[in-house]
Amino acid sequence: MPDVAVVGSGPNGLAAAVTMARAGLKVHVYEAAPTPGGGLRTAELMEPGHFHDVCSAVHPMALASPFFRQFELSRRISLTVPEISYGSPLVGGRAALAYRSLERTAAGLGRDGGAYHRLMAPLVRRVEGITELTLNQLLRVPRDPVAAAVFGLRTLEQGTRLWDARFREDLAPALLTGAAAHAVAPLPGLAPAGAGLMLGTLAHVGGWPIPQGGSAAIARAMVADIEAHGGVVETGARIGSLAELPPVRATLLDVAPPALLRLAGGRFPGRYRRALEAFRFGNAACKVDFILSGPVPWSAPGLADAGTVHVGGTREEMAEAENLVAAGRHPERPYVLVSQPSRFDAGRAPDGRHILWSYCHVPAGSGVDMAEAVMAQLERFAPGFRDVVIQHRTTTAAGLAEYNENYVGGDFGAGLMDIRGLLRRPVLSPVPWRTPLPGVYLCSSSTPPGPGVTGMPGFHAAKYALADIFKLPVPELAP
Repeated sequence: MPDVAVVGSGPNGLAAAVTMARAGLKVHVYEAAPTPGGGLRTAELMEPGHFHDVCSAVHPMALASPFFRQFELSRRISLTVPEISYGSPLVGGRAALAYRSLERTAAGLGRDGGAYHRLMAPLVRRVEGITELTLNQLLRVPRDPVAAAVFGLRTLEQGTRLWDARFREDLAPALLTGAAAHAVAPLPGLAPAGAGLMLGTLAHVGGWPIPQGGSAAIARAMVADIEAHGGVVETGARIGSLAELPPVRATLLDVAPPALLRLAGGRFPGRYRRALEAFRFGNAACKVDFILSGPVPWSAPGLADAGTVHVGGTREEMAEAENLVAAGRHPERPYVLVSQPSRFDAGRAPDGRHILWSYCHVPAGSGVDMAEAVMAQLERFAPGFRDVVIQHRTTTAAGLAEYNENYVGGDFGAGLMDIRGLLRRPVLSPVPWRTPLPGVYLCSSSTPPGPGVTGMPGFHAAKYALADIFKLPVPELAP
């Protein structure tokens, strides 16, 4: 009989299971899908030998997350860290490039290089304090108040109409906006600004890693560790109710609030139930995967060496696209995230072929196929792109929601990213991972620190379960 049941094997469920199994507890993970991983799956979506990441592809937090640092992920799998973390192309064959070197990045930003350096350098110097601030519950006193103040002031600047106050040209603003728009929220805004500055800081510290063999390599490493410590990961096991689980002492749920309500079956008190029912989800993504006959023919030098490209043009153009999505519309020129993993991992496609991972933002629940708009944007900054496309496959926002019930409406972040959404995730509490049911914890991206492959929601939930139920310390996680 297990001590701990974990429902859901996304990165957070697996992080919770790793932590509990390492503490010497008997852990059983239940996953409804045929394979574990959640957002960490890699599959041959179109043709044999072409391995596409089904959800996430590039992992800025793989070297920065406290969980993955303690787990020593970089010792367990091969991570390629491009010298250029990301880039933003502009018309005329120009691009802003975020190198791992802050100095080199600033040198390529023209007259705004010094202003960009002054914006980012204090964040880079205090990256430990900023990581600690952003990857924990916000309702607490930060360990590094100076880092919190520096980060807060810069977030206030870049999250309001002051965002252009220090800049004179278009390269640096485009670089910052490309990272901020990951948040799927109106621009400018405080939550996207904070997310973008955090991502930008990591780009200049450790870089944005790409796992060799695809994102599934991360899930495989976590499953292997769970099993090595006596845990069981069962796939094809959909749990319809908490009553279906064995009588374990602790249950950790890597699910979104609607699934949490379904599992609880009316057992939550009214106030908590109403908070879950009122939980707000954000807008969504339409994902387009490609098989190419060659690399993307970017017109701007350097973009071929970038692990991620934010395709959208100027800051103003990207903001317009994101604000149209927030208004419930489909942009003609969407903001598109693009990565070509086969550029850094030859095993992802046969010789002479490449795969391309991309998605754009769309209104929640959208069934619109955005492939044509995505290709038009790519053609705009990579003339001849259509000529290298062999095949493509679209997953609409509605398709994402069908693929994973936690992606409500196609919201892969499992919750709206605004200030209220960061503080009430899913409830306003100093320990939001606890539920009112004794021994039951929520550990999905619907809890702090929110979306991203960090493992931290699961790690936080496991730490509280260990202390509350088992009176055990947090175990060592290193190999």
